[in-house]
Amino acid sequence: MSLLQQIDITSLPSHIAIIMDGNGRWAQEQGKDRLFGHLSGVESVSKVVEAAAEIGINYLTLYTFSTENWNRPTEEVNGLMELLVTTIKKEVPTLNKNNIRLRVIGDINLLPANAKKQLNEALADTCSNTGLQLIMALSYSSRKEMEDAIKQIAIDVKENKLQPSDVNAETLNKYLHTNQIPDPELLIRTSGEYRLSNFLLYQLAYTELYFTDTRWPDFRKEDLYKAIIDFQKRERRFGKTGEQVKIEINKTT
Repeated sequence: MSLLQQIDITSLPSHIAIIMDGNGRWAQEQGKDRLFGHLSGVESVSKVVEAAAEIGINYLTLYTFSTENWNRPTEEVNGLMELLVTTIKKEVPTLNKNNIRLRVIGDINLLPANAKKQLNEALADTCSNTGLQLIMALSYSSRKEMEDAIKQIAIDVKENKLQPSDVNAETLNKYLHTNQIPDPELLIRTSGEYRLSNFLLYQLAYTELYFTDTRWPDFRKEDLYKAIIDFQKRERRFGKTGEQVKIEINKTT
């Protein structure tokens, strides 16, 4: 039985988030420069997006570029921005063909003008698509996202647009970049690293975490299937006991 056949299509994670790690190390292992690794990683993105759309995942968030990544060598950052522009321009027809909507979270105002222009055009060109929602976390910082949300809540309270007693988890969600996106059910991180790296810290509160040693440029559909199969073997308790979860499942079946 193939890995795809082992997946229970009736209990897929609605939202998968991926920290795409290992491009630079993969390139160095090949005797190439880091940009070669990022370029090779684009093929992995294409394959994983295709697989997610094919099996019926609703949301796929890719940690594309963090605010901390701006501190990398100038040559690498410039190369990444050029790669972003060419990739987006190339992939929009494919996204539309497959009914995939592109979205973005993060501070895109920090992007170079050309990259920002191509991104905004792609967002507009795919906004009517109703299939998989592909979310790029671009120039993104979870801590900054929460700081901005708290500041805006404080401003709205000061201007009497919001009462302090109204502030709760639901309120905070409305001020986050992900306000129209459900929390991830599965997080995948590649390349053998075991940390969250300032990615969706609030949204990952009850997310199942899956780590693999596979470098991102080597990550393919089968690797995604393995992560989903592992996810489906887990019991998600959300603070309850295993017995409580079983009782609730029995009530709904």
